[in-house]
Amino acid sequence: MLTPKQRCYLKSLANPISNKYLIGKGEIDQKYIDMLDKALETQELIKVSILQNSSITAKEISPVLTKALNAEEVSIIGRVITLYRRSKKNPKITLPVKK
Repeated sequence: MLTPKQRCYLKSLANPISNKYLIGKGEIDQKYIDMLDKALETQELIKVSILQNSSITAKEISPVLTKALNAEEVSIIGRVITLYRRSKKNPKITLPVKK
């Protein structure tokens, strides 16, 4: 569970990241989950965008993604979900200490 301070720090890091991962009309399958899993392992912080033509909203899909990926939701802004998961092999992001 992220503290508000950690969440704020991750939001600042996510600001310059582009939305590389898109969800459209199709359902989310295991291939897409595997792709996001690999991205989180290498980058730790990613943005997922929901396209305008998608029938689902970011608030509907975010719990599904966080559970499937064992990740933390950093933020939802419009149709963009920011996800974080610490890398098991090569951690890059150092979060502020919990108090």
